[in-house]
Amino acid sequence: MATQLKNLSDFSHTTIPNGSPYKIAIAVAEWNAEITGALYNGALKTLTDNGVAEENITSIAVPGTFELSSAADMLLQKHKNLDAVICLGCVIQGETRHFDFICDAVANGITQVSVKHSKPVIFGVLTTNDQQQAIDRAGGKHGNKGDEAAITALKMAELATTI
Repeated sequence: MATQLKNLSDFSHTTIPNGSPYKIAIAVAEWNAEITGALYNGALKTLTDNGVAEENITSIAVPGTFELSSAADMLLQKHKNLDAVICLGCVIQGETRHFDFICDAVANGITQVSVKHSKPVIFGVLTTNDQQQAIDRAGGKHGNKGDEAAITALKMAELATTI
């Protein structure tokens, strides 16, 4: 697999927008808290390092990854001035098909919320085969999906102002 060869959080090849004009929310799942906490810390640091003021970041916790879609919808309904919502979660493959149902529902739900509100809602959800893959993608050897989600939010917020 190609991800074994590189850090996915290397953004040296692209321009990252200045986040100072943006208001961004982060919804983070409490399930798999060791992983989602690392994703959250990465996203928060990336946003502030790129100019988003702490007072312009709204953070909420939800019980699990499945709840991210409804949380994003609630955030966008309550806070009309948000420029993007970052959804952070982690679903690790188990012995049943639960993994497939959750991953499909969350991906579709996040997309639907984004389209409904015409605002970027970012899929910062790890869908891994095991715990080690999740660790590797939450600040480990493959970078931090939280960082990637924050950069995506900044890029999409900027895009929304230019089209």
